[in-house]
Amino acid sequence: MNTFTPSRFAAALTFLLAICAAATFAQLPVPTDFLSKEFHKGRRDALRQMMPANSVMAVFASPVRNFANDVDYKYHQNPDLYYFSGYTEPNSVLLIFKDAQKDSAGQSYNEMFFVQKRNPEREQWTGKRLGIEGVKAMGFSTVYNAEDFARYAPDLSDFSKITFEFPKALADNITQSDEVFDLVNIFKKKAGMPADFDADVMGDVMSVKQYPRLLASTQILTGYFKSLAARSENYSKNPLIQRLMSVKDTSEVTAILKETAALKWDPSLYDYATRELRQIKTAEELVLMRKAIDISAHGHNEAMKAIKPDMSELELQGIQEFVHRKMGAEYEGYPSIAGAGNNGCVLHYIENNVTKVGDSKMILMDIGAEYHGYTADVTRTFPSNGKFTAEQKQIYNIVYEAQEAVFKILKEGTPFADIEKTARDVVTNGLVKLGILKDDKQNRLYYPHGCSHFLGLDVHDKGIYNKLAANMIITVEPGIYIPEGSDCDKKWWGIAVRIEDDALIKKDGYEVLSAMAARKLEDVEKMAAKKSFVDNMDLK
Repeated sequence: MNTFTPSRFAAALTFLLAICAAATFAQLPVPTDFLSKEFHKGRRDALRQMMPANSVMAVFASPVRNFANDVDYKYHQNPDLYYFSGYTEPNSVLLIFKDAQKDSAGQSYNEMFFVQKRNPEREQWTGKRLGIEGVKAMGFSTVYNAEDFARYAPDLSDFSKITFEFPKALADNITQSDEVFDLVNIFKKKAGMPADFDADVMGDVMSVKQYPRLLASTQILTGYFKSLAARSENYSKNPLIQRLMSVKDTSEVTAILKETAALKWDPSLYDYATRELRQIKTAEELVLMRKAIDISAHGHNEAMKAIKPDMSELELQGIQEFVHRKMGAEYEGYPSIAGAGNNGCVLHYIENNVTKVGDSKMILMDIGAEYHGYTADVTRTFPSNGKFTAEQKQIYNIVYEAQEAVFKILKEGTPFADIEKTARDVVTNGLVKLGILKDDKQNRLYYPHGCSHFLGLDVHDKGIYNKLAANMIITVEPGIYIPEGSDCDKKWWGIAVRIEDDALIKKDGYEVLSAMAARKLEDVEKMAAKKSFVDNMDLK
């Protein structure tokens, strides 16, 4: 006969509570609109179509980065690994093979995924890991723990082409043997890579063939490599870079590129394939991009409604980022810029520490939400008291007109060079008419950046800057920045304007995805006259 003792009662109670807790946690709602496993498989299949025969690609996770002593930054996956897998954990590597392989048991596979091992002790501190079974549920059949990479990955040196991109800022955590640092070193051995093979240098050299402009002129080519050498001792001392800096004609260039093309270790192939694929957005990606951009547009409108001369830059940043979280965005796609007055002239100003914007000042807010990995990039510039001054209006309208001129030429087939020229011509001519520029030779003085870049999993997303194609998403962001002390009338000093929108390219035109954010000068002033949800907040 069994006796129900107090210890057994306590154990039973603990078990029951654990079951109840598990059931409760399981019922907590989480987002369900992530990319499907079919999307990620489709991207891997599309990659294989681009890979040469008898080749393999290695896609590494981003390294973990330390924030303060024993606390790490919130982890952000390598966008390429996320694109091809949907996996968001560190310390992993995905091998994608062009052709089907056979394991020792005769089983066929065309990809191998080495992932973080389940570890209850670590999971108590940093959260649940998917482990092998969780990753198999994502659509992968050949999955191993990362600590078994050396044991189970095949000898890669037999492949004709081995392509890869090593993570940046690698550091060795000597207490762990399954981190991405160790995976990279094992990969190098598996690939038979020479100890002196410099992946960064070789990637830049082997990628030259993708840029006809560089190959068209030995002067431009040598200048390009001289600029790289000037920024890095690693480059300046590299024998191959030294040869390319001193070539006399195209035949020498051709010979060098032929040498590098014969190498089996080819980081440029990785670069080209990921740029080619990621620059065109699929239907599933467009859903997430629209969401990220809509959230950002709402945030900008709310900041316009809330703006008051006695507000701080940080306060305005917080309003937008609150809207992002309220609407489901997990992050911002880049550090938020909230530059009042002359601070707006600093292109990547992120201090946002001015305690009062001030009367009759403008604030330039470049803030974009990131939703499920995809980021928006939207900038609006608006007056602190809700009304533009006469000088602010003139500068704002030049930027607006430059943007409108670019929109008129956006469609499949338009060269990126035409976008840049169109925007710069409008800005330059406008500033010359106002007497701020002496002539068009000063065209970069107050507009020092480009007009457009790709947008997607990165704020400056991967793509090939040649001609526009349908389902690309690009920014259109002309600007004018006149710092205090500039060589022009003082009435223009401290005026900074950038208007940035996100445009979806179509076969015969475009769609401004960020159109919800007030853009036209009159619409900005109307938006600023509306009430904000923060108007009645008093936290003092």
